[in-house]
Amino acid sequence: MAIEGSKEKARRDRIRLGMVGGGEGAFIGAVHRLAARMDDQYELVAGALSSTPAKAKRSAAALGIARDRAYLDFHTMAQNEAARQDGIEVVAIVTPNHLHAPAARAFLDAGIHVICDKPLTTTLKDSLDLQQRARKARKLLAVTYNYTGYPMVRHARQMVADGELGALRVVQVEYPQDWLTEKLEATGQKQALWRSDPKQSGAGGSIGDVGTHAYNLACFVSGLTLDSLAADLSSFVPGRKLDDNAHILLRFRGGAKGMLWTSQVSPGNENNLRLRLYGSKGGLEWHQEHPNQLLWSPFGKPTRTIARGTSAANAAAARMTRVPPGHPEGYLEGFANIYSEVAAAIRAARARRRTDPAVTFPTVADGARGVAFIEAAVKSSQRNAAWVKVPKV
Repeated sequence: MAIEGSKEKARRDRIRLGMVGGGEGAFIGAVHRLAARMDDQYELVAGALSSTPAKAKRSAAALGIARDRAYLDFHTMAQNEAARQDGIEVVAIVTPNHLHAPAARAFLDAGIHVICDKPLTTTLKDSLDLQQRARKARKLLAVTYNYTGYPMVRHARQMVADGELGALRVVQVEYPQDWLTEKLEATGQKQALWRSDPKQSGAGGSIGDVGTHAYNLACFVSGLTLDSLAADLSSFVPGRKLDDNAHILLRFRGGAKGMLWTSQVSPGNENNLRLRLYGSKGGLEWHQEHPNQLLWSPFGKPTRTIARGTSAANAAAARMTRVPPGHPEGYLEGFANIYSEVAAAIRAARARRRTDPAVTFPTVADGARGVAFIEAAVKSSQRNAAWVKVPKV
């Protein structure tokens, strides 16, 4: 009986989670659900999982969601869950981009925390509106830039903050893929179809899909704020409506310079996100496809490899580490770390206390900066790669 009682208490203590989008056949919905359950912090209890009624019902049943909490639209879900004593505390929004803003508005206005996939919205105006609504409602709005949850990314960030690189001078980041080298959207493939449609994806193609990850990572680790950019966006595949490749020059406040390359038409690249930082005292390099190692090059000394889970990793990395060295940790764990950080903030809000300062996750402001970056890049490219100021958020 004691064991059963402890199980029931654990179930009650889990954060009640809802989901919009992410029904059967949706890749990113499954990723979010795995991330939410990895540390046993959440329980999925409600969802509006598809805009197709039959699929929404089937998806909810497959996930064990009660029939009266399997909704056909997010507006009804927000209203009904807010009215329940056992209603959801937070919702994960995992729809195509154009639905992020209206769904987030509905739940924030209902007094429910939000976890939203990136990019936050399709326009900066909508992002700033969500920022105001979150502030007014006193609710969290987190954005799942999941690469910020990798242990060695946290290690690198702490090294920069501690001044180990000295004054930052150069930031180089790239995220090439190859999956859209041919016109995959013409085959009706779901992921390619909505990502290549401006009505669903927004103004950015590759820069909105993976370029915004690269931009966020560069700013997260460096601690720098982008001042202006010059962007050359291309649609190499004939008939494609949005960019599939981008070369962007970056100027940061304080004088550091940078380059960002994003592509989805580069054969031989799967998810080859890479970050390089160079300062007056040394340089750092991190590869997402080899996430457990960080290359550290102090000026005038041999390059060292710092490995996750070892004594060489700092406390910031250790907070994000689950398993001993030699066991791969990466994409799913990065997502899970974001969910766990958000859970800590939600629990602090429950108890009406301040969140531990060590808790870090991408916020609504980070999401809005990502959208500001996309809009500035599109504007610059339309002006023949002219330098464009990035709006302050």
